[in-house]
Amino acid sequence: MRNAFRKIDSSSLNIQFFFLRSLFPMQSSAVNQADTIAVAQTAHGHEEHPDLRMFGVLVFLCAESMIFLGLFIAYLSFRLMAPAWPPAGTEGLELLLPGINTIILISSSFVIHNADTAIKQDDVGAMRKWFAITAVMGAIFLGGQIYEYTHLEFGLTTNIFASTFYVLTGFHGLHVLFGLLMMLAVLFRSRQAAHYSHENHFGIEATELYWHFVDVIWIILFALLYLWR
Repeated sequence: MRNAFRKIDSSSLNIQFFFLRSLFPMQSSAVNQADTIAVAQTAHGHEEHPDLRMFGVLVFLCAESMIFLGLFIAYLSFRLMAPAWPPAGTEGLELLLPGINTIILISSSFVIHNADTAIKQDDVGAMRKWFAITAVMGAIFLGGQIYEYTHLEFGLTTNIFASTFYVLTGFHGLHVLFGLLMMLAVLFRSRQAAHYSHENHFGIEATELYWHFVDVIWIILFALLYLWR
């Protein structure tokens, strides 16, 4: 079972880092590609192709949703077949810290939306500020999750309850980390003059949409793991 989950984590990480690279390619490559397209269009009179990048992001998120759906179904199957959940002798989960973490993560969705609103008004400084705040909130969430891990009285291999808990929350944590990397990439690219504007802000929109996805997944996880007694 653990090997299967490792394969899921590995394949998902490969997809995510490929996705990150496609969102934020090297500047020289992007410029060269843009110049090549412009020359070709001028020479042959071709019309500009529609921008399907956001559609690609939606397809990517649908693929990630299917992975989480499989994990949710596995968790529900284990739980519904178990005579007791958590098994006898296993300490239940506390609500205080995860509840605070949940509030922080949900609030960060509203914060990152302010960044999208700011860039549509060509306010790059405000966009950077809201992205930085969101990144800090995401880092606090991960710190809280690590703190919870270090204070639990069960490990990954203690029983099926512990295994499913660590796999679900850990896999989600990897997605949060990936979201933070996307934010840092946006902040790094925003240092270039006029890189983002009200007409060109795909990286910002894609990162915001991904972050909302991470939040929705956590709400489901929180309900399944912590609220369902």
